[in-house]
Amino acid sequence: MEHSRREPIDVRPVLALDAARVARTVTDALVEGGLREAVVAPGSRSAPLVYALAEAERAGRIRLHVRIDERSAAYTALGLSLASGRPVGVVTTSGTAVGNLLPALMEADHAGVQLVALTADRPEELQGTGANQTTRQDGIFPLHVRFSTTLSGDVPLAADAEEVPEWLAAEAAEVTDADPRATALHQHTEHLRSVVSRALLAAGGFDTEDVEGFGGTPGVAVRESAPGPVHLNLRFREPLVPAESAGPDAGPGSEAADARWIPPAGEEVITGPSGPVTVNPMDLTEQLDLDVAELAESRTVVVAGHGSGPLPAAFAAALGLPLLAEPSSNARFGFNAIGAYPWLLGSQGGLGEDSHPLAGSIEQVILFGRPTLTRQVSALLAREDVGTAFHQPEPVAWFEPGARRERPVEDLEELAVVAGRGPTGWLTDWQQAGVRAQSAVDDALSTRHDAVGRPGALRTSQLVASTVRGPLVLGSSSVIRDVDLSWRPPTYPEAVVFANRGLAGIDGTVSTATGIALGTGRRTVLLCGDLTLLHDAGGLLIGPGEREPDLDIVVVNDAGGAIFAGLEHGIVAQREGMGPVVERFFGTPQDVDVRSLCAAYGLDWAPVDSEDGLLAALGSPVRGRRVLELRSDRSARPEVRRHVEDAVRATF
Repeated sequence: MEHSRREPIDVRPVLALDAARVARTVTDALVEGGLREAVVAPGSRSAPLVYALAEAERAGRIRLHVRIDERSAAYTALGLSLASGRPVGVVTTSGTAVGNLLPALMEADHAGVQLVALTADRPEELQGTGANQTTRQDGIFPLHVRFSTTLSGDVPLAADAEEVPEWLAAEAAEVTDADPRATALHQHTEHLRSVVSRALLAAGGFDTEDVEGFGGTPGVAVRESAPGPVHLNLRFREPLVPAESAGPDAGPGSEAADARWIPPAGEEVITGPSGPVTVNPMDLTEQLDLDVAELAESRTVVVAGHGSGPLPAAFAAALGLPLLAEPSSNARFGFNAIGAYPWLLGSQGGLGEDSHPLAGSIEQVILFGRPTLTRQVSALLAREDVGTAFHQPEPVAWFEPGARRERPVEDLEELAVVAGRGPTGWLTDWQQAGVRAQSAVDDALSTRHDAVGRPGALRTSQLVASTVRGPLVLGSSSVIRDVDLSWRPPTYPEAVVFANRGLAGIDGTVSTATGIALGTGRRTVLLCGDLTLLHDAGGLLIGPGEREPDLDIVVVNDAGGAIFAGLEHGIVAQREGMGPVVERFFGTPQDVDVRSLCAAYGLDWAPVDSEDGLLAALGSPVRGRRVLELRSDRSARPEVRRHVEDAVRATF
């Protein structure tokens, strides 16, 4: 393998801002741009930025959290941003520390979360020399960030320029009253501020581009884009520590670090969906400049996917249409929300023998948000006999224009015309079918509980979703699907559901939930499986003196991965000799003692072996973190699912 020869770096004389000034400039610009929290992973090269951030924390301008593992730090920052709706930073040193941010950045990319990667780096002349902990970090995340650049304090001279000696600069300053060095350094400082501001604009969904205005005046063009993560790679030269006159830094046990963070005076705190929301369909009807009675009749259903918010609930109510809402849509409430809808759609989205007749008569689907959970909905959206439209008021990160079948519609009034109104009996028939199906699910799970004496995975998911009042984080894989299959839609929203559905990985779930709990300031419940907990066991580590969230982690422990039994692999496992293969490579059995794991990290642990015990525990919140472990028989899942499905189909 041939390697191209790299020309030696021309270490030309340059003007340079010292690392402390660069770090303070970047910190000021971040705070001015709306960043109010950051998660710091330890390291030496990032020290200038850490000291500057600590100074800002002492002044009450920002709140910091410390994690030793960069992956956990990144997902904690992701959760903080999900909870607040603001950009949140994650700080790392150079080298492999940077690579650990990739999973969270990928999730943030597809979920449209404003995660700001702040990575420290070595100076340019050390790149490619074999210097310790040095690799090419500029542009390391090109596919998954909205903005990426490398900044440093260096002020390079023009190619044909010569360095101005200090004595000559001093004489020039006396004659012209202007120091060319000071001017260059000031201009570079303003450049750093400008770049950071642009990065934060990109994170919020606004691309910027330099343009030439009237008369050759330079200007900036701004266009709307999808929000998402950004990357600022910061090259710091030594010295990396502040001067002695800089004052003490805020350690974990300091008064500043322990105090509750207070935003700057007069500033409104932007918070995410941390509390219940109420939606009045009459409000939406009044906003739409149309008479619903004049709309054409259509057997339309509204599908609310991940991240849609409550708007689909109001839209469906205003037009008299059934609402099929995923748990993390936060639209799964109200009289139009249909319970047990995946069972009604059936495996082929309304065209199979396991589908309810109503599903087969659907003419049109109006989609809000991103559908990620069920093959039933995917099959429905793929039906050639069904028209589809997608509400897209702004750019989104999870698909490329033209890649999906649904017609994008920006205006709600136009979307209402496309949807039409439900014909007489259309909504009522769906409501009645949903009530019967939901009752069948409830009865089947209760019967199963009575038979085995403890709640299984489906029943546990149903109870948790129905009980939580406030932030609820659902792990990916089987848990969130169990909630979708079993959770009876409430009349009014009481839980606010979060989930990492950008790429739907199980990694970082504990850390994400920790960030959400810290960001909302409310007791939060995480429902997850055992593998999800173990995959992010490092997320349980919070150092002494760091803020601890109020977080209940409900773990459905079935000693391995449950989701594959419900996929094609479950059928493969029934073939002769294939059971052990599927179990080893897909079931991935584990026998970790969760109680000992919790003890190692200093968390309270309690076993739960009954419905009453689960409800009592959730109804008795404690300060700090707690793990509630429920044992479940993974091998029984296919049988339980068939039992529930048969009970639902008997209601058709």
